[in-house]
Amino acid sequence: MIKKILKNKYIDFTITAASADASFRKYYRLQKADESYLLMDASLEKESLKPFLNVTQRLLAAGVNVPKIYQQDLQKGYLVIEDFGSLDLLQKLNSTNFQKLYRQAIDEIVKMQKADVTGLPLYDKVFLHFEMDLMQEWYLEKKLQKKLSDTEEKLLKATLDTISDIVLQQPQNLFVHRDYHSRNIMIKDDGELGIIDYQDAMSGALTYDLVSLLKDCYISFDRDAILKLVLYFRDRVSPTTSDELFIKWFDFMGMQRHIKVLGIFSRLHLRDGKDGYLKDIPLTLHYLVDITQRYSETKELAKLLKELTV
Repeated sequence: MIKKILKNKYIDFTITAASADASFRKYYRLQKADESYLLMDASLEKESLKPFLNVTQRLLAAGVNVPKIYQQDLQKGYLVIEDFGSLDLLQKLNSTNFQKLYRQAIDEIVKMQKADVTGLPLYDKVFLHFEMDLMQEWYLEKKLQKKLSDTEEKLLKATLDTISDIVLQQPQNLFVHRDYHSRNIMIKDDGELGIIDYQDAMSGALTYDLVSLLKDCYISFDRDAILKLVLYFRDRVSPTTSDELFIKWFDFMGMQRHIKVLGIFSRLHLRDGKDGYLKDIPLTLHYLVDITQRYSETKELAKLLKELTV
């Protein structure tokens, strides 16, 4: 089937499975001698290709290193794109190099935030809550099988309102990758970073992609060291904002993201049969409990989460 959709240029290339992601997309590597390309198979979700192509052009125009497109067949749901290799940031990160590598990745966020956001969906209050509501439905109720009391539901709703209000206090209407973590940042042969999996981009908050990077659900580092990187980003994008306020923006954005991710990881397991994400729930929950108990506005949520997840 794959051979049928390739034009003559690639017909004699070898084809091997490269990877799959949390969606229904699959990737195959096309190779011949020293040439290598990726075939993106989105035949099960063809609607994702137009956004991918659209956002690719926005990021290329902003100077971000994203894959070039060599061939497309939107009707069948396939693209042939530049191959950034198979080494991602997660495979490379360790306690001795994370400061350097994260700074390099932060510099890419600064570039991305210069991309045109005209017409991109807005990360507004309604959407922030749409995402956060996934935690109650998929994690608390369906995975943990916990039924919240009326009092607990009111507490959760009030706290989520507070979280979204604080998230929306920071600068908005900036390009947001939405999944800017270590598995979606490739390290090319020349040491440059290549950014992938950005087709769900939106227009939203200043710190969203920074949270995705520095509070990665697949790896973690010492909070004090991470906060130095948070302020490195602050110095680049909002130098007049105080340390305390910028860190609060970062932390509340992290709450929103990790609340959402608990729901998404649970849904991937329960609905889609993708059990590999279950192992990442403990770190995600740790991030959320740790940070919610640090702020007076969210301490009661931290207490509730501890009670529900013991």
